Amino acid sequence: MPDAFDRVLGQPQVRTFLRRVVKSGRVGQSYLFAGPVGSNKTQAAYALAQCIICPNHGCGKCEACRKVMHHSHPDVKFYSPEGANGYLIAQIREIISDVSLAPIQATHKVYIIDEADKLGVQGANAFLKTLEEPPKDVVFILLGRTSDSVLPTIVSRCQVVPFRHIPTDEAAGIVSQNSGADALHARLAIQACGGSITHAIEFCRDPGRFTFRDSVIQMLRNLEHSDDLDILITARKLVQDAQAPLDLFREQQNKELEQSKAYLAREQIKQMELRNKRALSKRTTEELHQITSIVRSWLRDLMVLQAQSPDLVINRDAMQDLSEIAAHVPAEGVLAAIGEPDKVDKAIAYNVSPETCIDALLFEIRKDLYGSNNARNA
Repeated sequence: MPDAFDRVLGQPQVRTFLRRVVKSGRVGQSYLFAGPVGSNKTQAAYALAQCIICPNHGCGKCEACRKVMHHSHPDVKFYSPEGANGYLIAQIREIISDVSLAPIQATHKVYIIDEADKLGVQGANAFLKTLEEPPKDVVFILLGRTSDSVLPTIVSRCQVVPFRHIPTDEAAGIVSQNSGADALHARLAIQACGGSITHAIEFCRDPGRFTFRDSVIQMLRNLEHSDDLDILITARKLVQDAQAPLDLFREQQNKELEQSKAYLAREQIKQMELRNKRALSKRTTEELHQITSIVRSWLRDLMVLQAQSPDLVINRDAMQDLSEIAAHVPAEGVLAAIGEPDKVDKAIAYNVSPETCIDALLFEIRKDLYGSNNARNA
């Protein structure tokens, strides 16, 4: 019989462990899910939350399950670092304050703390007592890259659940199986989504995302002959296209909020609005990161072609253009350019205008690959 943990793809041992925990009725209050990017930690956290919140332990059919699966249940709260270097103390204080409040709709509350390795010493110290002695109706699920990357004082108060690295071929197979995409498009989606299998499946299910990806590749192919105005116009269009899925997400949020106003108090509505704002901000960042992820994979392909390793090319549908460009741009230029997407990701974290970020990215790559004068366009 299908259950919530069927969605935790590529992690059979984790699925078995979590199913056993739920079935035994011995769900703990503090977990650390430790594993690399793309190992499905977030999906597992929401699956466990669904089993905790649902009166029938994750039936998948009730309203509570539906809300958890859509990340819209008021008693399942997701936090990620809002500061450029990690969690803000204000975020930690908000969590501590919120923990003392009663659940809104369910009998329990679940807090999913993403990137727990970015709590910082001050934030971790403020959080420790709450993590050590949470109310009986509260469960914390912390997500981190490794248990070693999280402060020992935090790790010691959690049950650590290790997630394995999912090899690329296996990840592509999982995406293909769950989306119907062929192997090539599955790999392209994984790269565009920063290694996330769950997001890659969503990417493959939306034909518009591959049209968007093709636009990014076309922009890179034409970059040598693009003048400044071309880049500005293209950057604006790419940002708009990247954020297109947010319209539906925002519409779903507003619908949930309107339905909740009938039975929630004003303070609870305010909390829900704040949670929606954070969720929208996170989704916005994820969509923008798709641009930098696609650019990063394209630059990587130039590098592996210059290293005479064509079998390692990711964007195989663009092989001819990549080969021609790799043959005449300097290797040191590619090496310089490949660091530019990381700079943009950091700038986005500082809330710099997305269009400004993508403008700068394209200008820098053009300069690195073709020189500051852009002579071929002159």
